[in-house]
Amino acid sequence: MDEMSRVLLVDDDVELSSMLSEYIAQEGFVAECVHDGEAGVAAALAGGYDIVVLDVMMPRVGGIEALRRIRAQSKVPVLMLTAKGDDVDRIVGLELGADDYVPKPCTPRELVARLRAILRRTQAAAPAEAAPGGPLVAGELCMWPQMRRAQWQGAPLELTSTEYNLLEVLARNAGRVVSKAELSEQGLGRPLARFDRSIDVHLSSIRHKLGARPDGRSWIETVRGLGYQLVRE
Repeated sequence: MDEMSRVLLVDDDVELSSMLSEYIAQEGFVAECVHDGEAGVAAALAGGYDIVVLDVMMPRVGGIEALRRIRAQSKVPVLMLTAKGDDVDRIVGLELGADDYVPKPCTPRELVARLRAILRRTQAAAPAEAAPGGPLVAGELCMWPQMRRAQWQGAPLELTSTEYNLLEVLARNAGRVVSKAELSEQGLGRPLARFDRSIDVHLSSIRHKLGARPDGRSWIETVRGLGYQLVRE
């Protein structure tokens, strides 16, 4: 991972933003702050940032609407800051394409750990078992990890960064059940937390993009009590 990754902090809490940006800078990142959603969208879409940290509760344009606007034009990784215990904002954010979330109040150390986990996955080189530039093929799914590009049934498959990570894990294990713990470790870059629905929401979005099998069932099967499996046909 590039130790000088650029982070855009979008939060109307000026004091908190300043504290977080100072800590992030000490950890080897370049951090810049804006303090409302409208300015955050403009900065994120202007490019030049490796990841955006987006607070849900902001004036003018809230975090959810800001995320919607960013995702309409950009795949830049987005980490949401949500109110502690607010599952609605959390799930809506994930459904709209957020890569992960951190409940507030959060410690700077936890924020940096989440940033690194996301960037590690988005900036990692292809694993050794994939030939340089060669595709990972699982049935009608083709993925090019080095370019982070995917095709489904011959057509481009538009995925968020985290959706790509999770689908790649399933593709590398096509036909085998992958536990939620494995998906969290390998796809999200962090241990699975109790009551964490992030994986379920991301996989729901991927299922929607893949569509149904000829018999109406999903290409990603849920194996109750065990995990998930990408069907290879």
